[in-house]
Amino acid sequence: MPQQFDPRITDDGSYTFFSEEFGQTFHSKYGAKEEALFKYAIPTLLAEKANRGHLRILDICYGLGYNSAAALSTIWRSNPNCTVEIIALELDRSVVISAIEQRILSAWEDPIPQLLAKLARTELIDTDKLKAELIFGDARQTIQQVIDRSFTADAIFLDPFSPLSCPQLWTVEFIDRVAKCCADDGIISTYSCAAAGRTAMIQAGLSIANLTPVGRKAPGTIASFDASQLPLLSQQELEHLQTRAAIPYRDPTLTDSMAKIVIRRELEQDDCGLETTSQWKKRWWKSSTQSSQKST
Repeated sequence: MPQQFDPRITDDGSYTFFSEEFGQTFHSKYGAKEEALFKYAIPTLLAEKANRGHLRILDICYGLGYNSAAALSTIWRSNPNCTVEIIALELDRSVVISAIEQRILSAWEDPIPQLLAKLARTELIDTDKLKAELIFGDARQTIQQVIDRSFTADAIFLDPFSPLSCPQLWTVEFIDRVAKCCADDGIISTYSCAAAGRTAMIQAGLSIANLTPVGRKAPGTIASFDASQLPLLSQQELEHLQTRAAIPYRDPTLTDSMAKIVIRRELEQDDCGLETTSQWKKRWWKSSTQSSQKST
């Protein structure tokens, strides 16, 4: 029997699950549905790009299905005739099945809940408007299937648990493979602004920018090979990428344990000689205070 998850209501009335393994809910208290829209569907410009008539989406860490649901809703509201291809990667089958059994996606308009329920049960959909595949397994390995098919996405949703809880999916090597699945003008979106993840994106050849905060103080991150689609980072944010926090996680064989990945990074941080995040914050706070005093 698959593991069952107890629904937890969020502030927008939608429901999420709590992961005992990672000690985190799948979404913030702010709202699961709102997060899917404002952290993934909207910043990847799906509404604007729907007029192309066909869009491809890579949904990494599919989970409860909110991000794919938000994408379909956004696209079809903009262009009801747009056809969509989705490849979704997920480790835990029980999360997906529990979400369907508990009708977690019922807040979305028809036929989205029905389509994604079928996807959860059959792992494959092929209709006139939607072709979708759900691939179960460690995303570090299953993403190679996406690359081998030359699938390049207009939007990539990168939604693992946090880098501290799941560094395996924030490494230089994994992010490089994610970037290989991104179209030239595609956009990768994630809730995290962790400097280590941002460094991995830059090393993969991507430009990065802030994503407006949703449900928390910190921004997320959007990335693309087409920098013209992105706002510029501030000097303060650029300098954060020169601190110890920006030393990335590494997993050369894409098979290492969480502990090994973390220890490897800690050793590199100990030997890097870079400014710490606390020193960076203190320096910018001092600079801001001096500027404020001068202006008064």
